[in-house]
Amino acid sequence: MKAYHGRFYDLYFTGLAGDVDFYVEEALEAGAPVLELGCGTGRILVPSALAGVRITGLDLAAELLQSARQKLAAADPGVEQNATLIQGDMAAFALDQSFGLVTIPYRTFQHLLHPVDQQQALECIGKHLKKDGLLVFNTFDPLGDMASAGFARGLQKDTDFIDPVTGNRILVWFCRDYDPQIQLLEQELIYEEVDKRGQTVSRTCGQLVLRYTFSWEMQYLLERCGFVLEALYGDFQGGAFPGYGEQIWVARKLG
Repeated sequence: MKAYHGRFYDLYFTGLAGDVDFYVEEALEAGAPVLELGCGTGRILVPSALAGVRITGLDLAAELLQSARQKLAAADPGVEQNATLIQGDMAAFALDQSFGLVTIPYRTFQHLLHPVDQQQALECIGKHLKKDGLLVFNTFDPLGDMASAGFARGLQKDTDFIDPVTGNRILVWFCRDYDPQIQLLEQELIYEEVDKRGQTVSRTCGQLVLRYTFSWEMQYLLERCGFVLEALYGDFQGGAFPGYGEQIWVARKLG
């Protein structure tokens, strides 16, 4: 099973408050070229290209990349020239280009489920950054969630939205487990489609597995892989990191 069903992706995975503006601003300040890892359907990549940033997007999912291509094609004339899309693994890619900025939005780094994979990805990123280039990404530490709800949550409704194609309502249900031993979050998802009569016409299941990393651990990984920490924020408005929850990392490549 997978969580990222193309039909529901943009309707459910809508991002975090302020993240698009934050990443576009970082890209504009860094100048070209920019590499976005885990670009998905282009939720951040397309606005970056529209802002005039020359950006390369890399993602493992061909279905999501196809959606990004369609968005670029439907955007303003000339925007497609600013963006290059590549299918690849963020822990093992080799591009014949170096970048002034690498971004990993929307907790995508947490799809790396083992510390060795995280280190491999950071080392690969370092090889593609220019001297003194920046790495900007966000992760999530669920200590607050675990403190309030425990290590497991039974089935409950998350949200609902209207499918613009069918007009049917999609109810999203989830159950969640945390494994503190290996720092994994496993979430089962059910997308329940309900027609205008209130009848369930389909159910689609998915699974989302992420590894969470504590701030001290992430800082150690960054330093081990040749980065120096410039900033750690708790939100996309530059708020202080309170010790748990959202982590927005800004790290510079040494040398």
